[in-house]
Amino acid sequence: MLDILYIDDYLAIVHKPAGWLVHRTPLDKGETRFVLQALRDQIGRHVWPVHRLDKGTSGVLVFALQPDIARMLGQAFESGQGLHKTYIAMVRGWPADSGEIDHPLKRMPDDMRTERESVQAAQTQFKTLYRGELPLAHGVFVSTRFAKLQLTPLTGRRHQLRRHMKHLAHPILGDATHGKGPLNRAVAAHLGANRLWLHAWQLTLTHPVQGNTCTVTAAPGPEWQLWQQPVTL
Repeated sequence: MLDILYIDDYLAIVHKPAGWLVHRTPLDKGETRFVLQALRDQIGRHVWPVHRLDKGTSGVLVFALQPDIARMLGQAFESGQGLHKTYIAMVRGWPADSGEIDHPLKRMPDDMRTERESVQAAQTQFKTLYRGELPLAHGVFVSTRFAKLQLTPLTGRRHQLRRHMKHLAHPILGDATHGKGPLNRAVAAHLGANRLWLHAWQLTLTHPVQGNTCTVTAAPGPEWQLWQQPVTL
């Protein structure tokens, strides 16, 4: 059963588990867990995805219960207008205390549309919550620095947070595409948990029909407590 965080006649907002796809895709034919189908079966009605979370990302995920609501909110998610999204992430290294990443991103191959620009402006704000070290050798270093970040995307581009953190040279740990495989495997073995360490923690949006401000929060799963243990050297 999915954890439904909010539901009314227009929206259903759930806590997406890490490792689940939002919907079926030919790019991952072997997967059997899909949030869209599970939610549809759970509430007994059709649902339309408003935005995406990567397979490895957990947290707040919004579905519309009507197609026109899905179109309206989909445009808002892409532009970032009327939305405030907050993520948490564990990254390699020690970033600055805070900052803003202003780095344009090229549309990904499965998202290219001839009538739209191929390179899009993209901005992400970050804040370092704490820093630590794992007793894992990495390159010429005897330990691996990590940091817990709060990430706020100001635009809604595909893989924006993962690509922006790679651009900053602080990739999100567990990121098989934009990080380092040997390090990810070493961290997973050390913690006893293998996942992309990115979580959609909180979302504030303007309700598309009622007009009120709605804030929904998804608490991180218990595996995030592994980073609270005395692993800091």
